[in-house]
Amino acid sequence: MTTTQQSPETEPAADYGTHPGAAANRFFKWLSTGAGLLILTTLAAVATFLLVEAWPAISMSAAELGEKVSFIKPENGQSLLEIVGFLVYGTVLISVIALLLATPVSIGIALFISHFAPRRLAQGLGYLIDLLAAVPSVVYGLWGVAVLVPFLQPFYQWLADYFGWIPIFAPPQSGEVFTGRVALSAGIVLAIMIIPIISAVSREVFLQTPKLHEEAALAMGATRWEMIRMAVFPFGRSGMIGATMLGLGRALGETMAVLMIISPGLTFSAHILQPNQHNTIAAYIALQFPEANALGVNSLIAMGLALFVITLLVNMLARWVVSRRSEFSGAN
Repeated sequence: MTTTQQSPETEPAADYGTHPGAAANRFFKWLSTGAGLLILTTLAAVATFLLVEAWPAISMSAAELGEKVSFIKPENGQSLLEIVGFLVYGTVLISVIALLLATPVSIGIALFISHFAPRRLAQGLGYLIDLLAAVPSVVYGLWGVAVLVPFLQPFYQWLADYFGWIPIFAPPQSGEVFTGRVALSAGIVLAIMIIPIISAVSREVFLQTPKLHEEAALAMGATRWEMIRMAVFPFGRSGMIGATMLGLGRALGETMAVLMIISPGLTFSAHILQPNQHNTIAAYIALQFPEANALGVNSLIAMGLALFVITLLVNMLARWVVSRRSEFSGAN
């Protein structure tokens, strides 16, 4: 009787189904898959809810909607689409101002804590940044109205004297409540709000830079800034973009701080009820919701749908930028 031996190349693969940890592996696999599907399902449910609830207002003409919704006045040339357009412009404008002001400061703070400050000072500053990120937005709004905006009035006057030809720095006209100065004030307050978030995330990303990369750059004679530019920034580029987009998401959805800044004298006067290009979607919804009827709520949900689309597009753009950066780095 002859026996045949199978070569190592033809031996059947090991059956991992009998492995003691196979059940746990399968459970973790299905748990992870379910968590991912839950996120997608929740996102689809939110989008469906917004679209269904907003449809009665979207499908109605401006004249019909103006008869039933108090904050839409067709006789003044207003329509739901025009109001949404103004609010989208104000939301993007104020958020971009906040992002332009906050990003350089946040990156500088993160670099100082991670690569320049002594260990004890870095730990204290890190705790302080984390604490500032947890401060409620209403506190920032009150501080902005009571302290920051009055303090900046001489600076605003200087900007109006020398750069008044730029709309955002122009002085208010007679009887005008909302100006570029209001948008600038709201952007500054939002910038102060999102600085702790961007700084905290960027700091953790910078601390993950491989020490061998940093030491290799320094060993080749690079200065501290050249080492950061050649080793730290390339490694943490995607993290910095993610931190910036996280701060932008906070700025896009902020309500109370912006609402306090745009409210003259902290009173909800009749002027604020009119659509204007220096308001944001979130603040406008918060202001109009208490007195809105059923169709008014549908109109406000339509504005929320616009904010949802803006946030989705911003995140898609961020993911595209990160992927392109990754492909570019891999190609090099």
